Amino acid sequence: MWKRIAPLLVILSVALNLAFIGVWGAHVIREHGHHGTWFTDKRSDDIGCPLHRKLGASEQQWKQIEPKLVAFRKSSQSVCEEVNRKRQEMIDLVASANPDPQAIAAKQEEILAGQRKMQALVIEQLLAEKQVLTPPQQKELFDLLRQRSGCAGHGPMMMGLGEAGTTSGPSCAGTCPSE
Repeated sequence: MWKRIAPLLVILSVALNLAFIGVWGAHVIREHGHHGTWFTDKRSDDIGCPLHRKLGASEQQWKQIEPKLVAFRKSSQSVCEEVNRKRQEMIDLVASANPDPQAIAAKQEEILAGQRKMQALVIEQLLAEKQVLTPPQQKELFDLLRQRSGCAGHGPMMMGLGEAGTTSGPSCAGTCPSE
């Protein structure tokens, strides 16, 4: 009997963890969006991202980075919303009276595909920024990312960077959002 129940318990545990992470991430994104905390304290140099200000990006660099960052945010936000929707669907599947393990596994694959798509967008953005940043700025950026790498979906690209270099919370977009 335990052999039949154990896989369902593992799936339920994974689903609940994913749901918790998704809800927490959505809450933080909403809070930052409503309070505008990603864009407070703009300096006269008009670099609207605390991370890029910390890296010492010039206005010229920012003019090259910002349009790509805006496009990245738009595309990553839609992927994030899609993944979160699929997570909710998976929770519904697990919560149903007679959970179908095959349907749950299929939904997990859809979620993983979305996560792979998000990772590809992040890597594409990092490579684009790397072309604009100087070698010392690149080193600082990647050192910051290495410091913030972690588990449970809160790795380097899931953390925003506050003005003083502290993490301001997870976001689907991955780097400074741009309105």
